[in-house]
Amino acid sequence: MTSRSFLFASVLLMVFASANTHAQSARTENTLRLDDPANQPAATFDAVSFLVGSWAGPAFGGTFEEVWNPPSAGSMVGMFKFMGDDAVGFYEIMLIVQEEDSLNLKVKHFNPDFSAWEEKEDYVNFRLVRVELDAVYFSGLTFKKISDDEIHAYIAFKSEAGSREEKLVFNRQ
Repeated sequence: MTSRSFLFASVLLMVFASANTHAQSARTENTLRLDDPANQPAATFDAVSFLVGSWAGPAFGGTFEEVWNPPSAGSMVGMFKFMGDDAVGFYEIMLIVQEEDSLNLKVKHFNPDFSAWEEKEDYVNFRLVRVELDAVYFSGLTFKKISDDEIHAYIAFKSEAGSREEKLVFNRQ
């Protein structure tokens, strides 16, 4: 490789890295924000396959159970139940779908009586920001595979003081 082609390749690499950097920024220590939805990365269900299974662990001062089914018919379905003081605190129905060659995680929350937090047509949409070998970053939500039997999840919450982060430790059941 000539020094001129090396320089050209280096400049292209810097431009590419710079473009990817501007598509995302840190939201909390372990979560990212998708700054430009037009730069959402391409991904398939292989990126989130480590979520499949039944999980439980500590969260929000209580415990949780979460189950993810394998992908079928263009989606992955998950269910979450939070429990504190021997009672259900809330439920979530989760859906990972492939849209425009990327992944989105859609979540609908429910009270213990199964009344929805969001309006009938609404849900929380976590858009994919980055995929790594053992981690997947949605905007405000990160899953990191620690081992086949443990995953750490990080969720960013908005508050008056700024963003704060909660960690959930998933243990395979």
